[in-house]
Amino acid sequence: MFRRTFWFSAGAAAGVWATTKVNRKLRQLTPESLAAQAANKAVEAGHRLKDFALDVRAGMAQREAELEEVLGIEAQPGRELPAQRRLLALDEPPQRSPQNPTHIPRTIPYNRNEDH
Repeated sequence: MFRRTFWFSAGAAAGVWATTKVNRKLRQLTPESLAAQAANKAVEAGHRLKDFALDVRAGMAQREAELEEVLGIEAQPGRELPAQRRLLALDEPPQRSPQNPTHIPRTIPYNRNEDH
């Protein structure tokens, strides 16, 4: 009698566990979830690429300074690397463009989840 109860309970628990596992996997494979995962990976890759570019830029400036020092060249005032335009553009408040004075750029951040 107790054996049957034990095996019945063990089977029920295994069924619940398997059902939960399958439902989780199905939720991960929905189009919305796959799109969100792809977007997150793309953002992550963009951050890594930006970090790489900043490292290259810093190394380039350092190497240029080393070469100028070894060759005895003084730094010329107009030869610095240009400022990072992208970061400066993101910090500016939205303004009306002279071509279209009625258009104000979007100030609310874009939420990619609103499209679905």
